[in-house]
Amino acid sequence: MSKFLNSFLVISTFYLLLIFFNQDNIAWYFKPFLLPFLILVTYKSNDFHTKKWLLYALIFSWIGDIILMFADKGELYFIFGLICFLIAHILFILLFIKQKSEANYAKIWQFWLGFTSTLIYLGSMLFILFPKLGDLKIPVLVYAFTISFMLVMAIKGYFSWKKPMNLLILIGAIFFVTSDSCLAINKFYNPILNANFIIMFTYIVAQYCITTGILKLNQKD
Repeated sequence: MSKFLNSFLVISTFYLLLIFFNQDNIAWYFKPFLLPFLILVTYKSNDFHTKKWLLYALIFSWIGDIILMFADKGELYFIFGLICFLIAHILFILLFIKQKSEANYAKIWQFWLGFTSTLIYLGSMLFILFPKLGDLKIPVLVYAFTISFMLVMAIKGYFSWKKPMNLLILIGAIFFVTSDSCLAINKFYNPILNANFIIMFTYIVAQYCITTGILKLNQKD
């Protein structure tokens, strides 16, 4: 499995360097080859009860990646890409809900602090973006609620899953929300300097952390 993870890290680093040095036209051709390595490492892993949810979430993320490569060709590509990632996030939610608790780290007030912080994030993003969304108000609203719920489930899992994988998965969820937020702000509100690099860096870290965290959480001793 390590060879697939190492391959993912190598091609991801190369991809991000191309973007960093403004070689987006070349990087475009490498984007479809990022997630297949995480899909392969998940597929090749030993069976565990939430494996299919992780695998499906990665596959829909990969399809979304490919569709969004053509977002500049028309709004429909962005909408279909959004739908794929919406499905992926729903699958991540199911993954987190169905993941067995390994230990009891429950800290009630800390969870509600995280929950409240997520609500503040959601309200702030909608306040900023809503006037700029036009016909995409409803789809973006649904998507924003979904990724927020995904983050809440990761926060809940942080207090019930085994250390240190609980933190790794939570970091992944936070980076995923960060990536989506940067994409939305850059597209609808105001261009962000080096937006593509920031969006893809946080996205790659997110997928890596969630995948490795779940795999290690379910690794048999």
